[in-house]
Amino acid sequence: MTHALDPDARDRLYAECARAVTDAGPARESLFLARLALLLFEQVGDEARCRAALADALQDLPVPSLSADPTTPTTTSGD
Repeated sequence: MTHALDPDARDRLYAECARAVTDAGPARESLFLARLALLLFEQVGDEARCRAALADALQDLPVPSLSADPTTPTTTSGD
């Protein structure tokens, strides 16, 4: 059984995760995220649920991502 995070906890964890990605730096951010995912997968302990989470994370992935080149122009819905 999974327990959903309340919106405030989700926001706090998102911000902390973003800070950790920044602390890892561009050269290590992918390794950090893969390691984090693996540690969380071990906590979940269910391969099918982990695969579903990977698919869900890719769906409607916003642009720019944390690894996006800040010099690349992006568009907004109003453009």
